[in-house]
Amino acid sequence: MSGIYDEPHLQRGPANHAPLTPLSFLVRAAAIYPDKAAVIHGDRVITYGELLTRCRRLAGALRAHGIGKGDTVSVMAPNVPAMLEAHYGVAMAGAVLNALNYRLDAKTIAFIFGHAETKLLITDREFSPTIKEALALAARKPLVIDIDDPLYSGGEKLGTMDYEAFLATGDPDADISLPDDEWQAYSLNYTSGTTGNPKGVVYHHRGAFLNAVGDVLYFGLSLQTVYLWTLPMFHCNGWCYTWAVTAACGTHVCLRRIDPAMIFALIEQHRVTHLCGAPIVLNLLAHAPESARRRLDHPVKVMTGGAAPPSTIIANMEKLGFAVTHGYGLTESYGPATICFAQDDWADMSLAERAARMARQGMEVATLAGARVVDKDLDDVPADGTVIGEIVLRANTVMKGYLKNPRATAEAFASGWFHTGDLAVRHPDGYIEVKDRAKDIIISGGENISSLEVEEALYKHPAVMEAAVVARPDEKWGETPCAFVALKPGAAATADDVVAFCRANLAHFKVPHTVVFGPLPKTSTGKIQKYLLREQAKSLTP
Repeated sequence: MSGIYDEPHLQRGPANHAPLTPLSFLVRAAAIYPDKAAVIHGDRVITYGELLTRCRRLAGALRAHGIGKGDTVSVMAPNVPAMLEAHYGVAMAGAVLNALNYRLDAKTIAFIFGHAETKLLITDREFSPTIKEALALAARKPLVIDIDDPLYSGGEKLGTMDYEAFLATGDPDADISLPDDEWQAYSLNYTSGTTGNPKGVVYHHRGAFLNAVGDVLYFGLSLQTVYLWTLPMFHCNGWCYTWAVTAACGTHVCLRRIDPAMIFALIEQHRVTHLCGAPIVLNLLAHAPESARRRLDHPVKVMTGGAAPPSTIIANMEKLGFAVTHGYGLTESYGPATICFAQDDWADMSLAERAARMARQGMEVATLAGARVVDKDLDDVPADGTVIGEIVLRANTVMKGYLKNPRATAEAFASGWFHTGDLAVRHPDGYIEVKDRAKDIIISGGENISSLEVEEALYKHPAVMEAAVVARPDEKWGETPCAFVALKPGAAATADDVVAFCRANLAHFKVPHTVVFGPLPKTSTGKIQKYLLREQAKSLTP
């Protein structure tokens, strides 16, 4: 039955509805601030007017090579201007951006070329050895364009032409292919699967637009923002900050590699106001040599996520003068989905207590429709900070699905919610706290042990720089905690020291039975690769 608000003249039309797309951010920024610095890379400054022209040229060049709607363009590059430009120019041609994880092996990249049906590859010369091997393995051979970055020397040229020459073939006034449907695919990101081939996560224009607006809102981006690219742009499209900084008409400062000395220098030189990174990046800054550090003489906001940050790391960053915000999300949720929003009364707490609060995953952002912690029947667990359930999400900022994988998509979206696989509790104040990935929970003698809780204790040891805890098979208990520990430079500790420290800070059944010292394997985004540690724990001599 129709009502008075369903009359024909009150329906959606071109005048009152336009598909949401991040492309509008760049068009707007270039119109309002054409001469403002949009991108800084070394000594080079690209204004917003120039950035729009370069992105239009990229779109035109892609079209001239037969790339159009629904085609995949892969990019293998660090945080350089070409990678940022691809986040606009590829979609301007109607195509889909596949930003590649540059730490992937050749075999996996070859799989992606085939699975994504990549038609054109833009690649930085630094990664030529891996790309050359991947192209040899790939059944599908894309057209290759080389990025010849002046801040990098070496590397074999693999392509038919250089990126700048490729841009020169494009029309500076090329039409921008705005989507007819905001559900149209915008980008394709592959999850770092621990077994088998990675899954291709498909983003749409609407989700990218909304999550970028959320970034602006809860991270306080503005016209004065100077954003340092310490987070890889390939990771969830830089948690959508590739689009968010432009939406705020801020300035992007590129960074080819993580170097604490360079980060501190760039913060000082460009008056950086914001940066993002996994806890490993924060840890590197917190433990940077005194010779590398610079005194912060202005506020610098830091967003961390990608892995649960131990409270010790947050506390150490605050001591240096950084203001840390903790976000939680996944590739499937365009990056940040919940934020640990600070409360006024936290300011009166001790640094350790405040850092412990800030290490939680928090509450859903404004662009998320819902975040729940549920049991196996999809009922909400009590908000008592004790009962563990799975985090499920619902939003316009959840992926379209997994490319060519209807079964995995159906499993992820079972019962109308996206199932994250992350186990958490909800505290009485409503804040969510992740306790573990479902696969990382340790069951010892029938008791569940959160590996994150044990790691939190380990990070408080004065000699420990990094720690990870996994299950080790045990004949008596089924599983016991096995701790892998990397010590601070110049620090010393024995396994007995570490165990004794844990006994003083944890219930005894949670104390590691085994301690292994040495560097920890990590992904390119700073996540410790626990699946490798689990295999190592299994192989340890009884």
